[in-house]
Amino acid sequence: MTQSATSQPSRIVIIGAALAGGSAAIALRDQGYQGELTMIGEESQLPYERPPLSKAVLIGDTDEPDWVGDEAAYKDKDISLKLGTTATRIDRARKVVVASRTEYPYDKLLIATGCGSRRMDVPGADLDGLLTLRTLEESLALRERFTEGARIVIVGGGWIGCEAAAAARQRGSNVTMIEPRSQPLLQVVGEQIGTTFAALHRDHGVDLRLGTGVTGFAGEGTVSSVHVKGHASVPADTVLIAVGAAPNIALADAAGLELANGGIAVDATLRSSDSDIYVVGDVAAHDHPKYPHRVRVEHWANAKDQGTHVAGNLLGAEEPYVLRPFFFSDQYDLGCEYRGFADPTKDRLVVRGELKSREFTAFWLRDGAVTAAMNVNQWDDGDTLQELVDSGRRVHDQELLGSL
Repeated sequence: MTQSATSQPSRIVIIGAALAGGSAAIALRDQGYQGELTMIGEESQLPYERPPLSKAVLIGDTDEPDWVGDEAAYKDKDISLKLGTTATRIDRARKVVVASRTEYPYDKLLIATGCGSRRMDVPGADLDGLLTLRTLEESLALRERFTEGARIVIVGGGWIGCEAAAAARQRGSNVTMIEPRSQPLLQVVGEQIGTTFAALHRDHGVDLRLGTGVTGFAGEGTVSSVHVKGHASVPADTVLIAVGAAPNIALADAAGLELANGGIAVDATLRSSDSDIYVVGDVAAHDHPKYPHRVRVEHWANAKDQGTHVAGNLLGAEEPYVLRPFFFSDQYDLGCEYRGFADPTKDRLVVRGELKSREFTAFWLRDGAVTAAMNVNQWDDGDTLQELVDSGRRVHDQELLGSL
Protein backbone atom coordinates (compact mmCIF):
# COMPACT_ATOMS: atom_id res chain seq x y z
CA MET A 1 0.00 0.00 0.00
CA THR A 2 1.55 3.31 -1.06
CA GLN A 3 0.77 6.40 1.01
CA SER A 4 0.77 9.96 -0.33
CA ALA A 5 3.76 12.08 0.62
CA THR A 6 1.56 14.65 2.35
CA SER A 7 0.21 12.08 4.79
CA GLN A 8 3.59 10.63 5.68
CA PRO A 9 5.36 11.23 8.99
CA SER A 10 8.51 13.31 8.47
CA ARG A 11 10.75 11.18 10.70
CA ILE A 12 10.59 7.50 11.57
CA VAL A 13 13.04 5.94 14.01
CA ILE A 14 13.44 2.18 14.41
CA ILE A 15 15.06 0.82 17.57
CA GLY A 16 16.48 -2.59 16.72
CA ALA A 17 18.50 -3.42 13.63
CA ALA A 18 17.81 -7.12 13.28
CA LEU A 19 15.36 -8.95 11.04
CA ALA A 20 12.16 -7.22 12.19
CA GLY A 21 13.62 -3.73 12.10
CA GLY A 22 15.47 -4.26 8.83
CA SER A 23 12.39 -5.72 7.14
CA ALA A 24 10.33 -2.73 8.29
CA ALA A 25 12.88 -0.21 7.05
CA ILE A 26 13.10 -1.72 3.58
CA ALA A 27 9.32 -2.12 3.36
CA LEU A 28 8.84 1.54 4.28
CA ARG A 29 10.93 2.65 1.32
CA ASP A 30 9.34 0.08 -0.97
CA GLN A 31 5.93 1.50 -0.01
CA GLY A 32 7.00 4.99 -0.98
CA TYR A 33 8.03 6.55 2.32
CA GLN A 34 10.19 9.60 1.58
CA GLY A 35 10.93 11.02 5.02
CA GLU A 36 13.90 10.57 7.33
CA LEU A 37 14.42 6.94 8.30
CA THR A 38 16.89 5.99 11.04
CA MET A 39 17.60 2.52 12.40
CA ILE A 40 19.48 2.11 15.69
CA GLY A 41 20.96 -1.27 16.58
CA GLU A 42 23.36 -2.65 19.18
CA GLU A 43 25.00 -5.20 16.87
CA SER A 44 27.73 -4.05 14.52
CA GLN A 45 26.43 -6.30 11.72
CA LEU A 46 23.85 -5.35 9.12
CA PRO A 47 20.38 -6.82 9.83
CA TYR A 48 20.26 -10.56 9.25
CA GLU A 49 18.09 -13.62 9.70
CA ARG A 50 18.99 -15.75 12.72
CA PRO A 51 17.92 -19.31 11.76
CA PRO A 52 21.27 -20.10 10.04
CA LEU A 53 23.10 -19.36 13.30
CA SER A 54 21.96 -22.66 14.82
CA LYS A 55 21.92 -24.49 11.49
CA ALA A 56 24.13 -23.81 8.44
CA VAL A 57 26.57 -21.43 10.13
CA LEU A 58 26.99 -23.62 13.21
CA ILE A 59 27.47 -26.77 11.15
CA GLY A 60 30.02 -25.02 8.94
CA ASP A 61 28.15 -24.97 5.63
CA THR A 62 28.50 -21.18 5.48
CA ASP A 63 30.20 -18.35 7.35
CA GLU A 64 27.39 -15.88 6.88
CA PRO A 65 23.68 -15.72 7.71
CA ASP A 66 21.00 -14.57 5.30
CA TRP A 67 21.23 -10.77 5.15
CA VAL A 68 18.07 -8.68 5.00
CA GLY A 69 19.92 -6.47 2.53
CA ASP A 70 23.50 -5.57 1.70
CA GLU A 71 25.13 -2.26 2.58
CA ALA A 72 24.36 -0.82 -0.84
CA ALA A 73 20.65 -1.53 -0.40
CA TYR A 74 20.44 0.64 2.73
CA LYS A 75 22.48 3.36 1.08
CA ASP A 76 20.37 3.31 -2.08
CA LYS A 77 17.18 3.48 -0.01
CA ASP A 78 18.59 6.31 2.14
CA ILE A 79 18.22 4.38 5.39
CA SER A 80 20.48 5.82 8.08
CA LEU A 81 22.07 2.93 9.99
CA LYS A 82 23.38 3.57 13.49
CA LEU A 83 24.97 0.17 14.18
CA GLY A 84 26.89 -0.67 17.33
CA THR A 85 24.70 1.91 19.05
CA THR A 86 22.53 1.40 22.12
CA ALA A 87 19.30 3.32 22.61
CA THR A 88 19.15 4.31 26.27
CA ARG A 89 15.93 6.29 26.58
CA ILE A 90 12.64 7.05 24.87
CA ASP A 91 11.32 10.51 25.73
CA ARG A 92 7.69 10.17 24.72
CA ALA A 93 6.79 13.73 25.72
CA ARG A 94 9.41 15.23 23.42
CA LYS A 95 9.22 12.33 20.91
CA VAL A 96 12.95 11.71 21.03
CA VAL A 97 15.11 8.58 21.26
CA VAL A 98 18.42 9.01 23.06
CA ALA A 99 21.33 6.83 21.93
CA SER A 100 25.06 7.36 22.53
CA ARG A 101 24.32 10.85 23.87
CA THR A 102 22.61 11.77 20.62
CA GLU A 103 18.94 12.61 20.28
CA TYR A 104 16.91 11.22 17.38
CA PRO A 105 13.54 12.96 17.01
CA TYR A 106 10.66 10.93 15.63
CA ASP A 107 7.09 11.36 14.46
CA LYS A 108 6.58 7.59 14.50
CA LEU A 109 8.71 5.12 16.42
CA LEU A 110 9.09 1.39 15.88
CA ILE A 111 10.45 -0.83 18.65
CA ALA A 112 12.03 -4.04 17.36
CA THR A 113 14.48 -4.77 20.16
CA GLY A 114 14.12 -8.56 20.07
CA CYS A 115 15.45 -10.86 22.76
CA GLY A 116 18.70 -11.62 24.47
CA SER A 117 19.78 -14.99 25.84
CA ARG A 118 18.75 -15.94 29.33
CA ARG A 119 21.62 -16.65 31.72
CA MET A 120 21.75 -18.95 34.74
CA ASP A 121 22.07 -17.76 38.33
CA VAL A 122 24.07 -20.68 39.72
CA PRO A 123 27.60 -21.04 41.13
CA GLY A 124 30.26 -20.85 38.44
CA ALA A 125 28.05 -19.07 35.92
CA ASP A 126 30.82 -16.51 35.32
CA LEU A 127 33.43 -19.06 34.20
CA ASP A 128 34.94 -18.88 30.74
CA GLY A 129 33.67 -21.48 28.32
CA LEU A 130 29.99 -20.83 29.03
CA LEU A 131 28.46 -19.56 25.80
CA THR A 132 25.08 -18.48 24.50
CA LEU A 133 23.80 -18.49 20.91
CA ARG A 134 22.04 -15.39 19.68
CA THR A 135 24.41 -13.47 17.39
CA LEU A 136 26.59 -14.27 14.39
CA GLU A 137 29.71 -13.78 16.47
CA GLU A 138 28.43 -16.22 19.08
CA SER A 139 27.61 -18.80 16.41
CA LEU A 140 31.09 -18.59 14.89
CA ALA A 141 32.73 -18.75 18.34
CA LEU A 142 30.69 -21.81 19.26
CA ARG A 143 31.50 -23.50 15.97
CA GLU A 144 35.21 -23.19 16.68
CA ARG A 145 34.64 -25.25 19.82
CA PHE A 146 32.59 -27.94 18.08
CA THR A 147 35.65 -30.00 17.21
CA GLU A 148 36.28 -33.74 16.97
CA GLY A 149 36.17 -35.24 20.46
CA ALA A 150 35.35 -31.98 22.25
CA ARG A 151 33.18 -32.40 25.33
CA ILE A 152 30.13 -30.20 24.77
CA VAL A 153 27.39 -29.82 27.36
CA ILE A 154 24.15 -28.19 26.29
CA VAL A 155 21.87 -26.91 29.03
CA GLY A 156 18.34 -26.77 27.66
CA GLY A 157 16.39 -28.97 25.27
CA GLY A 158 14.48 -26.36 23.28
CA TRP A 159 14.90 -25.63 19.57
CA ILE A 160 18.27 -23.89 19.97
CA GLY A 161 19.60 -26.63 22.25
CA CYS A 162 18.42 -29.41 19.92
CA GLU A 163 19.78 -27.79 16.76
CA ALA A 164 23.10 -27.02 18.45
CA ALA A 165 23.36 -30.61 19.66
CA ALA A 166 22.84 -31.83 16.10
CA ALA A 167 25.48 -29.43 14.77
CA ALA A 168 28.00 -30.48 17.42
CA ARG A 169 27.49 -34.19 16.75
CA GLN A 170 27.81 -33.63 13.00
CA ARG A 171 31.18 -31.99 13.68
CA GLY A 172 32.33 -34.93 15.79
CA SER A 173 31.93 -33.54 19.29
CA ASN A 174 30.77 -35.55 22.28
CA VAL A 175 27.48 -34.03 23.43
CA THR A 176 25.55 -34.16 26.68
CA MET A 177 22.19 -32.39 26.80
CA ILE A 178 20.61 -31.59 30.15
CA GLU A 179 16.91 -30.72 30.21
CA PRO A 180 14.81 -30.42 33.40
CA ARG A 181 11.57 -31.44 31.68
CA SER A 182 10.64 -35.00 30.81
CA GLN A 183 11.35 -34.56 27.07
CA PRO A 184 13.06 -32.07 24.78
CA LEU A 185 10.70 -29.51 23.21
CA LEU A 186 8.02 -30.54 25.69
CA GLN A 187 6.32 -27.14 25.92
CA VAL A 188 5.90 -26.89 22.15
CA VAL A 189 5.16 -30.44 20.97
CA GLY A 190 4.18 -32.33 24.12
CA GLU A 191 5.25 -35.65 25.59
CA GLN A 192 4.59 -38.01 22.67
CA ILE A 193 6.31 -35.96 19.95
CA GLY A 194 9.00 -34.94 22.42
CA THR A 195 9.84 -38.62 22.85
CA THR A 196 10.48 -38.81 19.12
CA PHE A 197 13.01 -35.98 19.28
CA ALA A 198 14.65 -37.57 22.31
CA ALA A 199 15.08 -40.82 20.37
CA LEU A 200 16.48 -38.88 17.40
CA HIS A 201 19.25 -37.37 19.51
CA ARG A 202 20.04 -40.57 21.35
CA ASP A 203 20.27 -42.41 18.02
CA HIS A 204 22.89 -39.86 16.97
CA GLY A 205 24.95 -40.34 20.09
CA VAL A 206 23.78 -37.55 22.38
CA ASP A 207 23.89 -38.34 26.08
CA LEU A 208 20.45 -37.04 26.98
CA ARG A 209 19.81 -36.28 30.66
CA LEU A 210 16.11 -35.55 31.10
CA GLY A 211 14.14 -34.62 34.19
CA THR A 212 17.10 -33.09 35.97
CA GLY A 213 18.74 -29.71 36.26
CA VAL A 214 22.09 -28.01 36.54
CA THR A 215 23.10 -26.82 39.99
CA GLY A 216 26.38 -25.15 39.03
CA PHE A 217 29.60 -25.15 37.06
CA ALA A 218 33.16 -25.87 38.20
CA GLY A 219 36.59 -25.04 36.88
CA GLU A 220 39.70 -22.94 37.47
CA GLY A 221 38.81 -19.85 35.49
CA THR A 222 37.43 -21.96 32.64
CA VAL A 223 34.59 -24.43 32.95
CA SER A 224 35.67 -28.05 33.28
CA SER A 225 32.55 -29.73 34.62
CA VAL A 226 28.82 -29.29 35.10
CA HIS A 227 27.10 -30.19 38.36
CA VAL A 228 23.85 -32.04 37.72
CA LYS A 229 21.21 -32.44 40.41
CA GLY A 230 21.18 -35.98 41.75
CA HIS A 231 23.93 -37.16 39.39
CA ALA A 232 27.69 -37.14 39.03
CA SER A 233 29.25 -34.08 37.44
CA VAL A 234 29.62 -34.05 33.65
CA PRO A 235 33.05 -33.13 32.21
CA ALA A 236 32.88 -30.19 29.81
CA ASP A 237 35.20 -28.23 27.56
CA THR A 238 32.37 -25.94 26.49
CA VAL A 239 28.86 -25.33 27.81
CA LEU A 240 26.06 -23.84 25.73
CA ILE A 241 23.43 -22.16 27.87
CA ALA A 242 20.20 -22.58 25.90
CA VAL A 243 17.56 -21.97 28.56
CA GLY A 244 15.39 -19.52 26.66
CA ALA A 245 15.21 -15.95 25.49
CA ALA A 246 14.81 -12.75 27.52
CA PRO A 247 12.71 -10.08 25.75
CA ASN A 248 14.45 -6.69 25.63
CA ILE A 249 11.65 -4.61 27.13
CA ALA A 250 13.51 -2.44 29.68
CA LEU A 251 13.52 0.58 27.37
CA ALA A 252 9.78 0.34 26.77
CA ASP A 253 9.11 -0.26 30.46
CA ALA A 254 11.10 2.81 31.46
CA ALA A 255 9.14 4.83 28.90
CA GLY A 256 5.89 3.77 30.54
CA LEU A 257 4.51 1.65 27.73
CA GLU A 258 2.00 -1.05 28.69
CA LEU A 259 3.56 -4.49 29.09
CA ALA A 260 1.92 -7.90 28.80
CA ASN A 261 2.82 -11.57 28.41
CA GLY A 262 6.52 -10.87 28.96
CA GLY A 263 6.58 -8.30 26.16
CA ILE A 264 5.17 -4.95 25.08
CA ALA A 265 1.39 -4.88 24.68
CA VAL A 266 0.19 -4.03 21.17
CA ASP A 267 -3.21 -4.01 19.52
CA ALA A 268 -4.18 -5.92 16.40
CA THR A 269 -2.33 -3.39 14.21
CA LEU A 270 0.89 -3.73 16.28
CA ARG A 271 0.40 -0.30 17.87
CA SER A 272 1.45 0.11 21.49
CA SER A 273 -0.31 2.03 24.27
CA ASP A 274 1.29 5.14 22.72
CA SER A 275 -0.41 5.83 19.39
CA ASP A 276 2.88 6.95 17.79
CA ILE A 277 4.85 3.86 18.83
CA TYR A 278 4.56 0.44 17.17
CA VAL A 279 6.22 -2.81 18.20
CA VAL A 280 7.19 -5.89 16.17
CA GLY A 281 9.00 -9.19 16.54
CA ASP A 282 9.93 -11.10 19.68
CA VAL A 283 8.88 -8.32 22.06
CA ALA A 284 5.40 -7.72 20.62
CA ALA A 285 2.64 -9.12 22.86
CA HIS A 286 0.06 -9.03 20.11
CA ASP A 287 -3.72 -8.82 20.50
CA HIS A 288 -4.02 -11.26 17.61
CA PRO A 289 -7.42 -11.26 15.84
CA LYS A 290 -7.27 -15.04 15.37
CA TYR A 291 -6.63 -15.95 19.01
CA PRO A 292 -8.58 -15.31 22.23
CA HIS A 293 -5.41 -14.24 24.03
CA ARG A 294 -2.30 -12.20 23.39
CA VAL A 295 0.36 -13.95 21.35
CA ARG A 296 4.09 -13.31 21.65
CA VAL A 297 6.18 -15.30 19.17
CA GLU A 298 9.95 -15.67 19.17
CA HIS A 299 10.43 -17.01 15.66
CA TRP A 300 12.00 -15.84 12.41
CA ALA A 301 8.87 -15.69 10.24
CA ASN A 302 6.99 -13.62 12.79
CA ALA A 303 9.76 -11.02 12.98
CA LYS A 304 10.08 -10.81 9.21
CA ASP A 305 6.36 -10.71 8.44
CA GLN A 306 5.44 -8.28 11.22
CA GLY A 307 8.28 -5.98 10.17
CA THR A 308 7.04 -5.92 6.60
CA HIS A 309 3.40 -5.52 7.66
CA VAL A 310 3.91 -2.67 10.13
CA ALA A 311 5.38 -0.40 7.46
CA GLY A 312 1.93 0.36 6.09
CA ASN A 313 0.57 1.11 9.55
CA LEU A 314 3.44 3.49 10.29
CA LEU A 315 2.34 5.35 7.16
CA GLY A 316 -1.29 5.64 8.23
CA ALA A 317 -2.94 2.33 7.43
CA GLU A 318 -4.71 0.51 10.23
CA GLU A 319 -4.46 -3.05 9.00
CA PRO A 320 -4.48 -5.84 11.60
CA TYR A 321 -1.71 -8.41 11.45
CA VAL A 322 -3.45 -11.77 11.03
CA LEU A 323 -0.75 -14.26 10.00
CA ARG A 324 -0.38 -17.26 12.27
CA PRO A 325 3.01 -18.37 13.62
CA PHE A 326 5.34 -20.46 11.46
CA PHE A 327 8.79 -21.89 12.09
CA PHE A 328 11.04 -24.69 10.91
CA SER A 329 13.85 -26.80 12.28
CA ASP A 330 16.61 -28.99 10.87
CA GLN A 331 18.27 -31.61 13.07
CA TYR A 332 20.51 -34.28 11.47
CA ASP A 333 18.40 -35.81 8.70
CA LEU A 334 15.14 -34.56 10.21
CA GLY A 335 13.43 -31.45 8.92
CA CYS A 336 10.11 -30.11 10.11
CA GLU A 337 7.74 -27.18 9.69
CA TYR A 338 5.27 -26.00 12.32
CA ARG A 339 2.24 -23.84 11.61
CA GLY A 340 -0.14 -22.39 14.16
CA PHE A 341 -0.14 -22.09 17.93
CA ALA A 342 -0.99 -25.13 20.05
CA ASP A 343 -1.05 -25.86 23.75
CA PRO A 344 0.00 -29.52 23.96
CA THR A 345 -1.28 -29.73 27.54
CA LYS A 346 -4.82 -28.95 26.37
CA ASP A 347 -5.03 -29.76 22.66
CA ARG A 348 -5.65 -33.28 21.40
CA LEU A 349 -2.90 -34.83 19.30
CA VAL A 350 -3.59 -36.77 16.08
CA VAL A 351 -0.66 -38.24 14.16
CA ARG A 352 -0.69 -39.33 10.53
CA GLY A 353 2.19 -41.68 9.81
CA GLU A 354 4.58 -43.49 12.12
CA LEU A 355 6.54 -41.58 14.75
CA LYS A 356 9.33 -44.18 14.68
CA SER A 357 9.87 -43.62 10.96
CA ARG A 358 10.31 -39.88 11.56
CA GLU A 359 8.08 -39.25 8.58
CA PHE A 360 4.75 -38.02 9.92
CA THR A 361 2.41 -35.09 10.35
CA ALA A 362 1.18 -34.09 13.78
CA PHE A 363 -2.07 -32.21 14.29
CA TRP A 364 -3.19 -30.52 17.49
CA LEU A 365 -6.95 -30.04 17.77
CA ARG A 366 -9.20 -28.01 20.02
CA ASP A 367 -12.99 -28.11 19.70
CA GLY A 368 -12.57 -30.05 16.46
CA ALA A 369 -10.35 -27.46 14.74
CA VAL A 370 -6.62 -27.70 13.99
CA THR A 371 -4.73 -25.25 16.21
CA ALA A 372 -1.34 -26.31 14.85
CA ALA A 373 0.21 -28.78 12.42
CA MET A 374 3.78 -29.99 12.11
CA ASN A 375 5.05 -31.93 9.10
CA VAL A 376 8.19 -33.97 9.72
CA ASN A 377 10.22 -35.13 6.70
CA GLN A 378 7.08 -34.75 4.58
CA TRP A 379 6.90 -31.81 2.19
CA ASP A 380 3.87 -32.21 -0.07
CA ASP A 381 1.08 -30.81 2.11
CA GLY A 382 2.37 -27.43 3.25
CA ASP A 383 -0.36 -25.39 1.60
CA THR A 384 -3.08 -27.73 2.81
CA LEU A 385 -1.75 -27.66 6.36
CA GLN A 386 -1.65 -23.87 6.24
CA GLU A 387 -5.28 -23.79 5.09
CA LEU A 388 -6.33 -26.13 7.89
CA VAL A 389 -4.69 -23.93 10.51
CA ASP A 390 -5.83 -20.64 8.99
CA SER A 391 -9.45 -21.63 8.41
CA GLY A 392 -10.22 -22.83 11.91
CA ARG A 393 -12.77 -25.19 10.36
CA ARG A 394 -13.84 -28.36 12.10
CA VAL A 395 -12.35 -31.57 10.79
CA HIS A 396 -12.78 -35.27 11.53
CA ASP A 397 -9.81 -37.46 12.43
CA GLN A 398 -10.46 -39.52 9.31
CA GLU A 399 -9.80 -36.49 7.13
CA LEU A 400 -6.48 -35.85 8.85
CA LEU A 401 -5.44 -39.48 8.68
CA GLY A 402 -6.32 -39.82 5.01
CA SER A 403 -4.89 -38.13 1.95
CA LEU A 404 -5.05 -34.39 2.55
